[in-house]
Amino acid sequence: MEKDGVIFSGTDRSGTRMEILEISPSKHPFFLATQFHPEFKSRPSKPSPPFKAFLEACLRVSH
Repeated sequence: MEKDGVIFSGTDRSGTRMEILEISPSKHPFFLATQFHPEFKSRPSKPSPPFKAFLEACLRVSH
């Protein structure tokens, strides 16, 4: 899977369970899957990193 562009980019604190999966930007403009809930930490004036990255990717694609 990794040779085809899947990136396992985050683990739990023990380092044994994968918590974040991405697809390489060369394969897709933005793809992120998480096993946690970043929306619980996100605020209008301080978005969580996954939401900020999503919005930045949307702006790149729309131009």
